[in-house]
Amino acid sequence: MLLKLRQLAASVASNQSGEQKLLEAIAALREFQIDRFAEASQKADKAASQTQATLVDSIGQLKESLLIQQNKFELVVSQKFEVNQREVSERLADAKLNQQRSLTEFKEVLLNQLAELQERNQKSDMELRDKLVNELRESIKSMRSELTQTLNNSSDNLLKGITQLTKTTDDRLKDISGQVEKRLSEGFEKTTQTFNDVLKRLALIDDAQKKITELSSNVVSLQQVLADKRSRGAFGEVQLNSLVRNVLPEANFSLQHRLSNDKIADCILFLPEPTGHVVIDAKFPLEAFQKMTDFELGDADRQQAARQFRQDIKKHIKDIKEKYIIEGETASGAMMFIPAEAVFAEIHGHFPDLVELAHKEKVWMVSPTTMMAILTTASAVIKDEATRKQVHIIQEHLGYLAEDFSRFKTRMDNLSKHIGQVSKDVDQINTSAQKITSRFQKIEKVELPDSDDQDLIE
Repeated sequence: MLLKLRQLAASVASNQSGEQKLLEAIAALREFQIDRFAEASQKADKAASQTQATLVDSIGQLKESLLIQQNKFELVVSQKFEVNQREVSERLADAKLNQQRSLTEFKEVLLNQLAELQERNQKSDMELRDKLVNELRESIKSMRSELTQTLNNSSDNLLKGITQLTKTTDDRLKDISGQVEKRLSEGFEKTTQTFNDVLKRLALIDDAQKKITELSSNVVSLQQVLADKRSRGAFGEVQLNSLVRNVLPEANFSLQHRLSNDKIADCILFLPEPTGHVVIDAKFPLEAFQKMTDFELGDADRQQAARQFRQDIKKHIKDIKEKYIIEGETASGAMMFIPAEAVFAEIHGHFPDLVELAHKEKVWMVSPTTMMAILTTASAVIKDEATRKQVHIIQEHLGYLAEDFSRFKTRMDNLSKHIGQVSKDVDQINTSAQKITSRFQKIEKVELPDSDDQDLIE
């Protein structure tokens, strides 16, 4: 095989065979390696078999030798154990005797030391107890003194605070009562003065009416003066403005007021709730009224004038309802001002259906006289509302005062709880002092029984 490999190698070296010879050389090399590996495996198996047999023999010999040595060792150990056991027993006996002697001596020393310690403890316990009791008594006495002083100071401060609060409250109530009485008195005086002014103005109106009656022959008739509707409307508005301005404050009415529906009211009154804003419209149906009361005309003409008068009033009522009664803005009703007392009396005297219709539509017909009474009542209502606002302020301050009293009561209850807690703490301190004293007394009476000494020895 080696010869063949050498030949192949020589052939490759001389470049005579080419690629085929190279493959043959590789195959021959592989066969050579396989043969060598097989020979090596056989040699290794043979060597392993020989080694295993040798090891088995060696292990058997070693096992026999170990058994012999083990028997010898056990014999030696047993002999030494017996010897050591005898020595240990002798030493334990000697140690027990020595221990008993030491325990006896220790007992005597311990008893002597316990007697001395008990005597010292009794003296120190008595001194400590007396000292602790004295300190506790002094502490309790000091705490009681401080607590008494604190309670006295708190009571004095509380009494001063209550006195000051009572005085302040009385002064505040007196001040408020004085202001209320003053404002009520001023309100009554103004109301009385207003009524007096109304009476005076009514008297002046009566005098003026008398003078007008006396001078009627020398004055142009009302029909000529108020020939057209514009003049009659201006006359009614002027009379209405005069009445309103003479009775109500400027802040409680508005003339020629524009509403949200873009309608202009002759006058609107700003009254307290639940009345609200009341619209007043001046109407003056004079032409039909004059024809209706003119006895120079025939019955048919006067009846026709009466029908026209009824239609005019109905139209005025419906117009006022549609234009001047606005939900959420004005009151639920409005007023129709009739500046002529004669027209007003004629309606109520001979046209009850118109009065009923006005009530149904919530349109209140008023004359100068009834208008004055209504405005006077409205003025009184406005003043009463102002008075009620002042009373509301008083009630508000009284509410604050009630809250102050409530806080005062809460703080007083807290103070009472703190005082009760301090008293409870003092009682607990006294109880603790009694328990400590009792324990010291028990310590003084302690006796050590003999059984304890015997336990110590054993």
